[in-house]
Amino acid sequence: MKNLVYIFTFIIATSAIAQSANNLENEKLKLKQALTYNDKAVAASSMYSIISMEGEQSTYKDSLAYLYFNDAKYVSCFLVTNDILKRKPDNLELLEMQTISLESMGAMEKAIENYKLLLSKSNNNYHAYKLAGLQLAANKLDEAFQTIKKADQLPDDGSMKVTFQVNKNFSQNIDLKAAVAYLEGIIAMNLKKDVEAKLSFERALKLFPDFVLAKGKLEALNTKQLENK
Repeated sequence: MKNLVYIFTFIIATSAIAQSANNLENEKLKLKQALTYNDKAVAASSMYSIISMEGEQSTYKDSLAYLYFNDAKYVSCFLVTNDILKRKPDNLELLEMQTISLESMGAMEKAIENYKLLLSKSNNNYHAYKLAGLQLAANKLDEAFQTIKKADQLPDDGSMKVTFQVNKNFSQNIDLKAAVAYLEGIIAMNLKKDVEAKLSFERALKLFPDFVLAKGKLEALNTKQLENK
């Protein structure tokens, strides 16, 4: 009798495991189809089902963060990445997504802290550039000046571009190295360091001769110098 009970229990357990495995595979197939049809709502729903079946360690939690980030759902992206980073604090991609999400949400102080952490781990000049920009916006001018100086000293692979809106109908994609020099000039101007600002704008133009905004700032400084003579 005991053997019969054991066999019966084993059959039920095996059946449940098989059913669970089938459900998991079905959800993965549904997810694949949803992504093929660009149905992000269904894709997110499938990811949640997969995560619930696989548990906290499921890699689909990472996929959910990417899905939210690419769909500009920054609050959800922040919450998911915040959860994952407790287990994987050194994942730079997830930390960068969380940081950009904070910036996009308007949580500037928290975004500044995150960029500091990200920069300490990545030593990336673009992260330093972004941090300096936020520090400037927060009127932390001395910190911004130190950060942009660091950005200028860090290696640059030439691949990154920064978009500047010149006017309502025209924007420019500027090499990061030139963008760093330009931002250094802007921060220097705010610190009343016009000589350093001028040198920075000149360097930006040397790196990117058609940089419209840098030309405008340099012309304004030259005019100011003439008027003060």
